[in-house]
Amino acid sequence: MKILIADDDPQLVKALRITLAAHGYEVVAAPDGAAAIALAAQTRPDIVMVDLGMPRLDGVQTIEALRGWTTAPILVISGRTGSADKVEALDAGADDYVTKPFQIDELLARLRALARRATASVDEPVVRFGDVEVDLATKTVTRSGERVHLTPTEWRMLEFLARNPGSLVTRQSILKDIWGTDQVNDTGYLRLYMSQLRKKLERDPGSPVHLLTESGMGYRLVLDE
Repeated sequence: MKILIADDDPQLVKALRITLAAHGYEVVAAPDGAAAIALAAQTRPDIVMVDLGMPRLDGVQTIEALRGWTTAPILVISGRTGSADKVEALDAGADDYVTKPFQIDELLARLRALARRATASVDEPVVRFGDVEVDLATKTVTRSGERVHLTPTEWRMLEFLARNPGSLVTRQSILKDIWGTDQVNDTGYLRLYMSQLRKKLERDPGSPVHLLTESGMGYRLVLDE
């Protein structure tokens, strides 16, 4: 499996090259965002690791550019610890976020999880409710046959609900799935994303019948009977 590392810290890149190679990964590296995009187009990596504080193009700009043409999982590795930075990176299209300094065991576990997600079976189900179809294999949503554009975070939230239809999904479990921790300070992010999903998927967003809030607990996706 090929990993592209986009980071301007040569010592960290060197250490990661050695460690990841020892675990069977092929590693290519770029010192800035512009070089990372060019190298990704040339080498077609299976996973991309991106630092946020890079020259030329920063990490978020790099993620947005990559998401224009590739679905390869993107793992952010950054010294920025604020939840706003994590939210911005994930909304841009990143799949996971690891804060520097990190334990190598944690990094390897995150990479394995991303690899499993990338190679998941194409036999994923299609979840239907109302006039909406959620295709978990292709990560697409249609409503009355028309494609619905979701942000990466909106998709992650809907995907989590679609994989647990009819079940109560707690706020903590959603936070952990999207941001990697249930300790993120939820200052209304989940309510905002749920409101956006309802506007895009419910016939009457003000009176939802599928994307429901369980007061004080979390959310539930209710399918048609």
